[in-house]
Amino acid sequence: MALAINVSSSSSSAISTSSFPSSELKVSAPRIGSLRLSDRVNVSTASLSLSGKRSSSVKPLNVQSFTKESFVPSQAASVVASEVTEKLDVVEVEDLEELAKSLETASPLEIMDKALEKFGNDIAIAFSGAEDVALIEYAHLTGRPFRVFSLDTGRLNPETYRLFDTVEKHYGIRIEYMFPDAVEVQALVRNKGLFSFYEDGHQECCRIRKVRPLRRALKGLRAWITGQRKDQSPGTRSEIPVVQVDPVFEGLDGGAGSLVKWNPVANVEGNDVWNFLRTMDVPVNTLHAAGYVSIGCEPCTRAVLPGQHEREGRWWWEDAKAKECGLHKGNIKENSNGNANANVNGTSSTVADIFKSENVVSLSRQGIENLMKLENRKEAWIVVLYAPWCPFCQAMEGSFDELADKLGGSGVKVAKFRADGDQKEFAKRELQLGSFPTILVFPKNSSRPIKYPSEKRDVDSLTSFLNLVR
Repeated sequence: MALAINVSSSSSSAISTSSFPSSELKVSAPRIGSLRLSDRVNVSTASLSLSGKRSSSVKPLNVQSFTKESFVPSQAASVVASEVTEKLDVVEVEDLEELAKSLETASPLEIMDKALEKFGNDIAIAFSGAEDVALIEYAHLTGRPFRVFSLDTGRLNPETYRLFDTVEKHYGIRIEYMFPDAVEVQALVRNKGLFSFYEDGHQECCRIRKVRPLRRALKGLRAWITGQRKDQSPGTRSEIPVVQVDPVFEGLDGGAGSLVKWNPVANVEGNDVWNFLRTMDVPVNTLHAAGYVSIGCEPCTRAVLPGQHEREGRWWWEDAKAKECGLHKGNIKENSNGNANANVNGTSSTVADIFKSENVVSLSRQGIENLMKLENRKEAWIVVLYAPWCPFCQAMEGSFDELADKLGGSGVKVAKFRADGDQKEFAKRELQLGSFPTILVFPKNSSRPIKYPSEKRDVDSLTSFLNLVR
């Protein structure tokens, strides 16, 4: 598949890499494959292709027999070889943790420029078709050549495919698409059907359609750039640095530590990303206007409601701790209780509790068992089954506390029961726990609790449901 080396100027022109006479190459400073017009290469006007045609002289990501020489013009290989070696030595000995600290307060543009400067043609932007289009705009603004790849799972929304085409035309680039293995997809669908992930979880499907294609792509690189933000998923992404050794995948040289992962917008809030996109008039996925925030495959993505966290639009039938498809699995850490949670150091008890209104009753295991046994209650109860580390529980804390204050003295008790850790199996077996949070209503004259079926967790929606069943 053809790859465009993009010159991020107002014309978004492409450089034809096969048109450099060796006499015109003048290397002024160590760089890896970064052919920057201003200080690295003197290019004659005949060498620039302003027609928008894309270069086809560089091999795509999905090539099994990658070599360093695949990324540089053959006429200039001998000139650039020593430069590549010198730069890689610097990267290998550099302490990435110290680099991350030095860039902690840097802007996304500065971080992007640093990444492209260090790795040149050995780095690429991972583009999902969502608000991470901001990464492409930042790369364009640096004025450096950059590469973009995307994973086509075969299950994306039509709107996402249209955005891919729009982005290619807007920036004059060719996105390098990676596809899943057809034999593996065929076996999965024939054995389990088209929607098996609703029954046994999304991990198997994501592994075939996303993780393995990504692994092939990254084997041809030394670094990659992602659109991860700390505020995207407090349960798994709250600690991501702006640059790190990739904890899961291997790069071109193979082995642990062979791939560097850059997260230029790690410290940027979602609202600021959107302000940037609007200011720069960047093309975006039309699904965003329909309430979609985090966008993935069509069967596993939906719009979110007011008061919901953006990741609740992904794999909504699973626990919050599973809200990673495997591309960033290194974010998930196991604590001593076996709860996968990047927000927790040690046991889950170290997380601050939530739902702290004085009108919220905290139920113990014995307390909720007693509540279940009562057939003629004097008052109706509404109980949230929660885990304090769950970002979706955290997102509804304000509305649930407000509900408790509103119902104080009304004849309805508002309570909470912590259902993670040792209590989780009990809650799944006896209390209809499917994922966090689960909300139950115990009517006055019934021993059987009624599970709140909606994900609208605002005060008005919860009050309306109570009035119908209390």
